Amino acid sequence: MPFEGFAQARITTSDPGVEINVRHGGNGPPLLLLHGNPLSHHSWHRIADRLARRFTVVATDLRGYGDSSKPRGLPDHSNYTFGRMALDQVEVMAALGFDRFQVAGHDRGARVAFRMALDHPDRVSRVAFMDILPTHHVFAHSTREWGLNSYHWFFMAQPYDFPERLLAGNEAYYIRRKLMKQGVGKGGFSEEEVLEYIRVCTPEQIHGVCSDYRATAFVDYEVDREAFERGIRVQQPALVLWGEHSHTQKYYSPADVWPRYAARIERTVALPCGHYPNEQSPEETLRELDGFFEA
Repeated sequence: MPFEGFAQARITTSDPGVEINVRHGGNGPPLLLLHGNPLSHHSWHRIADRLARRFTVVATDLRGYGDSSKPRGLPDHSNYTFGRMALDQVEVMAALGFDRFQVAGHDRGARVAFRMALDHPDRVSRVAFMDILPTHHVFAHSTREWGLNSYHWFFMAQPYDFPERLLAGNEAYYIRRKLMKQGVGKGGFSEEEVLEYIRVCTPEQIHGVCSDYRATAFVDYEVDREAFERGIRVQQPALVLWGEHSHTQKYYSPADVWPRYAARIERTVALPCGHYPNEQSPEETLRELDGFFEA
C-alpha cells in the first residue's frame, strides 16, 4: 500500500482558508518532498517508504494540487507564486515541529524548493532539484523547439478562464495524454497511478494549475530575474538531477546552467529516464537522494 504507516493531516496556513494535505512518517531528520504538475504527493509513493527508514518524510500536495486547498487565483496572481507556495510548506514543517529541514522537489515542486532556499535560508539545510532549470533561465533562453514541447507554459498562463474552459470535461484525456504521450520523456506510469491523477484533476485543480503558470509568467520570472541580476544564488548544498531523455537534457545543458543559480552544487547527475524520475527510474532516484541527504 502506498505510504503504509504514514499519517495523513491537513495543515492550515497563514493564508485564510488554505489548507495543505500532508502525508508524514518515518524516523530521523525531516525531509520534505514536493511534487510537480499535474501530480500530487502520490508521485513519491515508490520511494517514500524506503526514505522513511532514515528520515522523517513529509510529502505534501502543493496549493492548487491534489487534495490541498485550491483558492481562486487573485488578479495579481500573488496567491500562486512560488514564494507563496514555499511559505505554505515552511508553515507545514513548522506545524509538524520542524524549524529546519532538507527538501527535494520535482518539476513545479523543484521551483518551489528553489524559492524556498532563497527566501528561507535559515529553514532549508540541503536541497535537491529534479529535472528543472531555474525559471529565469527557461524564459530567458526559450527556443522554438522548447516552446513546441512545453507549450503548456504559455497556454495555461493565458487569462482566466480561457484554458480552464477548453480543458473542462476533458480531464481524463488531458491527464492520460500529458503523462503518457505528450512531449519529450513521458510515460512510465501504472494504470493505478494514472487513475489517481485523474481523480484529483478537477476543474478546481485545473484552475489552480493555471493560476500557478500565470504567477510563473507574470510574477515569478521577474522576481527570479532581479535575484539573478543581483548575483543572488542558492547557498545551501545542492543536488541537481535530470533525466537524460527529458526536455531538460534535450534543450539545455543542466550541468552548465545550474552553477549560475546555486553556489554549492555537490553533485549533478543525468538519470536513465525522462521527465519523471520517481516513476521511470525509482531505484536510481532513491540512491541519489539517499546518498545526498544527511541522516
